Amino acid sequence: MSSGQIRQVRASHILIKHEGSRRKASWKDPEGVRIRSTSRESAAAQLKSLQEQIISGAARFEDVAVRFSDCSSAKRGGDLGPFKRGQMQRAFEEVAFALNVGEISDIIDTDSGVHVILRTA
Repeated sequence: MSSGQIRQVRASHILIKHEGSRRKASWKDPEGVRIRSTSRESAAAQLKSLQEQIISGAARFEDVAVRFSDCSSAKRGGDLGPFKRGQMQRAFEEVAFALNVGEISDIIDTDSGVHVILRTA
């Protein structure tokens, strides 16, 4: 089945917000102090380092999400649950649907910030 025919996927993600994010607050940073002072480049560098730890086996995706993700899904290890096309921002959705189960994405930019996605189903 090609990625164009898949009806829904399940994925987890790690989101790092930055000064360009549309909402400059998170459950970890309710006043947005850290987010407003974080450049996109700095957020991406932090996320790249976290991604490398996960891929190398030094850290588990879920544990990294709980500690570092700016999304409220962090409390669930980054799990977004199942979703269909049209429910997420387009760039995020395109990557999530293109991944194989168990595969981790490169860094994705959306209006929310920078993400890495793990497709779980």
